[in-house]
Amino acid sequence: MPPSRATSMSMRILQLCKKFPYPLKDGEAIAVTYLSKALVDLGCEITLLSMNTTKHFSDLSKLPSAYNHYKDIHDIDLDNSIKVVDAFKNLFSKESYHVSRYVDKAFEQKLIELLNEEEYDIIQLETLYLAPYVPIIKKHSKGLITMRAHNVEFEIWERITKNTEFLPKKLYLNYLTNKLKNFELEHLNSYDYLIPVTERDLKTFKKLGYKNGALASPIGLDTTNYIKQGVSVAKKEGLNICFIGALDWMPNYEGFEWFLKNVWSQLMEDHDEIYFSVAGRNTPDSVMSVKEKNVGVYGEVADAVSFISNSDIMVVPLFSGSGMRVKILEGMALGKTVITTSLGLEGISAQHKEEILIADTPEEFIEMINYCNDDKSVLERIGKNAREFVIKYYDNKKNAEQLLDLYKKLIKSPQYAR
Repeated sequence: MPPSRATSMSMRILQLCKKFPYPLKDGEAIAVTYLSKALVDLGCEITLLSMNTTKHFSDLSKLPSAYNHYKDIHDIDLDNSIKVVDAFKNLFSKESYHVSRYVDKAFEQKLIELLNEEEYDIIQLETLYLAPYVPIIKKHSKGLITMRAHNVEFEIWERITKNTEFLPKKLYLNYLTNKLKNFELEHLNSYDYLIPVTERDLKTFKKLGYKNGALASPIGLDTTNYIKQGVSVAKKEGLNICFIGALDWMPNYEGFEWFLKNVWSQLMEDHDEIYFSVAGRNTPDSVMSVKEKNVGVYGEVADAVSFISNSDIMVVPLFSGSGMRVKILEGMALGKTVITTSLGLEGISAQHKEEILIADTPEEFIEMINYCNDDKSVLERIGKNAREFVIKYYDNKKNAEQLLDLYKKLIKSPQYAR
């Protein structure tokens, strides 16, 4: 029999992750870490159970001493690489190949062990990919199951598929996307409470049939960490534009390629004084070998904050994806002028030419870059507004307080008792 729900003052949370949330070089790691740290500061006791995948492997022996907010950390090595044989077999299965690569017996056994050893008030799942473990949690715990939905997952792949031109690949992606969508919809009401990171995603989930309790809780930053620092690349004369993002993530890669081909080549016809600095985790050789005029590719940089700080403008040319783009929030928190697409801004309520600049076509990107280049006071004004905006609306402590207040009410509610 699982133990009864805790009655102590300290709320106990078991946080499940599909990849280890360190280093802080992608939006998911930042979102997980900043929220968990803020909840601990508010008096919660959090245990982390995370997969440590081949794609995003983290050497835990190199965790900094400051990464000490968790009561306990448990990691399970997982080979989630795409295998040709498994991908082929999946063609004849109803299972989602996106999700099945995160189903692991060792992770399941460790989860059961933790649930039987200690009572948790909340079991917080970070992303849809932990949904296969919901039946196990319900069997071994009376804790409240919450799903922190970083995205509408199938929506990302619908948009990637739409932007794919090569027909065989498009058909295959469409097949995988439909199975992912079926999985997401089938599990939509299996959680006690849903926590999307944007109001827009919350409305989408409800339209898709979600009926249980929900709260939109935006990703927050520890804004004290975003103070202009020293630089990691050599400062050049003229306007410096930067792009940073994991380049093994298809939306980032396709956005970078689109910008380089459709915007940068045109921009260079009229500007010799503008530079483009590119960085990203798992940068492929095709990007590292780019020889375009005034373009510097740095691969994975040690300090993303310093890299962004060295720029005047940050471009985020996204045409697929879902949820909230943490890199945009980071750029804004650093007082940078961010130029992104309408899709890139989804979930962030910043206003065009006030806290951010919006561009959806090559012509609009060039127009916005010229807008900044012709009047440098634009950079200072928008950057100042952007930083104030993030501090006001996307501070991790404020968001954590709201979420913790909700958790306290939920665990006392007879509606969620098991």
